[in-house]
Amino acid sequence: VGSVALRRTQALGLAGAGATAFALSKRLAVAEGPRRVESRAFHAVNGSPDWLYPVLWGPMQLGNLVVGAVVAIAVALVGRRPKVALAALAAVGLKLVVERVIRDRLTADLDRQRPGTSQEGAVLRGDVPSAGHSFPSGHVILVAALAAVLTPMLSRRWSAVPWAAVGLVAFGRVYVGAHNPLDVTAGAGAGITVGALLDAVL
Repeated sequence: VGSVALRRTQALGLAGAGATAFALSKRLAVAEGPRRVESRAFHAVNGSPDWLYPVLWGPMQLGNLVVGAVVAIAVALVGRRPKVALAALAAVGLKLVVERVIRDRLTADLDRQRPGTSQEGAVLRGDVPSAGHSFPSGHVILVAALAAVLTPMLSRRWSAVPWAAVGLVAFGRVYVGAHNPLDVTAGAGAGITVGALLDAVL
């Protein structure tokens, strides 16, 4: 019982950290000074060599609803953790809800366009749209939520793998010109909050 309570407390602490990261990202996104720093960070990542695209394409698919769900559920079932598989499935559904609530309610007054519109000289790779609302990154919400759900069932040796995937997806979404840096940090914060709360509940 004690270990379960400790685990739940740790999960709630992680959820709080995720919510803080999201709130900080939103606050920075509306300030003029941080936006200039963000623009420089965007061009530094987006201007990376073209040979990175095929390297990052595979990991970025983990932010896709179907691919991310299949991989996470498969890991949970191989590890004989049906509750984790259920949490992963719930994370996929909640990603859609949370992303919509953030865009329609929490950031309705924040006009964050994709880099193709908001960043002069942005390089767009693949089928990335040049315009549209971009805050937060849905791909990163999903992969961060799944990482938070899967990590507790993994050994210390493997626990860094889901978070490496989060980093690759976040970097990749900026690299291909789909999002600005604060879009992906907000997505990571929201996703961590979702996944950690699911872990606490299930």
